[in-house]
Amino acid sequence: MRPIRLPEPPNGSFGVPEIFDGRIYGVIRRAIVIGNGFPGAENQCLGLVRALGLSGRHSLYRVMRPRGGTNTWLHWLPVSVHKKLDSFFKQIFGDSSRKVEGKNGMPLMTKKTGLSDILEADAKQIAKEARETFDMDGPLLVIASGRDTISVASSIKRFAPENVFVVQIQHPRSRLDRFDLVITPRHDYYPLTPHARQQIPWLLRRWITPREPPGKNVVLTVGALHQADFAALRTAASAWHNELASLPKPLLVVNIGGPSSNCRYGVDLAKQLASMLQNVLWSCGSVRISFSRRTPEKVSKILVEEFKTHPKVYIWDGEGPNPHLGHLAWADAFVITADSVSMLSEACSTGKPVYVIGSDRCTWKFADFQKSLAERGVVRPFTGKEDISESWSYSSLNDTAEAANRINLALAARGWRILTSTK
Repeated sequence: MRPIRLPEPPNGSFGVPEIFDGRIYGVIRRAIVIGNGFPGAENQCLGLVRALGLSGRHSLYRVMRPRGGTNTWLHWLPVSVHKKLDSFFKQIFGDSSRKVEGKNGMPLMTKKTGLSDILEADAKQIAKEARETFDMDGPLLVIASGRDTISVASSIKRFAPENVFVVQIQHPRSRLDRFDLVITPRHDYYPLTPHARQQIPWLLRRWITPREPPGKNVVLTVGALHQADFAALRTAASAWHNELASLPKPLLVVNIGGPSSNCRYGVDLAKQLASMLQNVLWSCGSVRISFSRRTPEKVSKILVEEFKTHPKVYIWDGEGPNPHLGHLAWADAFVITADSVSMLSEACSTGKPVYVIGSDRCTWKFADFQKSLAERGVVRPFTGKEDISESWSYSSLNDTAEAANRINLALAARGWRILTSTK
C-alpha cells in the first residue's frame, strides 16, 4: 500500500494554563453542530469536531426547511420566511406537497427524511442550555455550516455571548462580527475581484458573498473541511484491507459528481471521460469508479456500459458499505470531476496525484478554486495521455487541522481551552 502522506491531527494542546485554578470554567467539554441536512455542509462541521478532539462529545441539530411539492422552488427564501409561506399555503390549499404534480403526472409527496431522531435547531433553547449548564459543564462550542444555519448560529451567540464560542463555516455574506470565527474558502472572496464584478449584474451584487475583505475573525482555507483525516484513513485502510490491498497496482480511483449551475456538463463529458480512461488503462493495475448522489443517470449509464465487462474496472453500484474512505486510503491516484469541492479537497489532502476533468466548464468562484489548486500544484488536468504509474509530490491540503489550530488559538486568547481527553 502506498503511504498516506498526511500530517498527524493536532493534539489540541497549546500550553494554556489552568487559569481558573482547576475549576471547570473556561474548559470546553462538548460541542453542538448545527446542520442543514446536506452532507457537504455537515461533513465540514463533523470534520472540524474530529480535528478538535470532540468526537463522541457533540450533538447534532438541524435547521429544517419544509420539503416536497412547492417547497422545491422556495429554497432561495430565508428559512423563517419559507416556513411562514409554507404554513400559509397549507392553511389555504392543505398539504402543499400534495398539490403539485411531478413529471409523470403523479402528485409529488413529501418524502420521509429519516431525521426524526435529530432535533430541530432552536436558538433560544440552545442558548438557554448553554447558560444553565455553564457553571457545571463550562462553555459550549457551536459549529454551524450552510446558509440556512446563519440566523440560528448568530442568534445563539446573541442570546448567550458569555457562554458560547460560535464558529460559522462558509461565508455568511455580511456582519461577520455576529460570530467568534468564520471559516471559509478563499474562493468565497472571488466576488470582490474586478473580473467577478463584471460577471454579476449590478442589482445582484449586494447578495453575493462577501461584502467586505476578511477581518481578524475570518479563517481562510483553500478547499472544504472534511472528515478524511489521518486517523480516519488509517482506520479505513484496515477496514478495506481484504478487498483493496490485493488489487493490482497502481490503483486509479475515479470519483464522479454531478453538474451544477456553475459547472455544467452532461453526456458529452461522460463520453470524453470514458475515452480518456480507455487510453490510460494500459498503465493501471486496476480502476474503481464511484458515482455520487448527484450523478445523473445518463452520465453513469455511459460509463457503466463502457466498462462493465472490463476485467480491470470495478464500478460501485451504490449497494453495501460506501468504499469512499477505503478508496482514499488505498488509491495510488485519482481522477475527479471538477464540480465537487469536497471530493477534491479530500483527495488533495492525501498527497497522491489528483487529476481533474471538467475544470474548463466551471465558472465564477468555482473556476477560481480550480485555478488555485492548479497553481499550488496539487491537481493536474486529466488528458488521457497520463502514465498512472508516475507520480509527483506536492504540499497536501491540511485545511481542517489548520482551522482547528486557529480555533484553539482564539479560545486561548479568551482564556478558554478544549478538553481533548475525558480520562
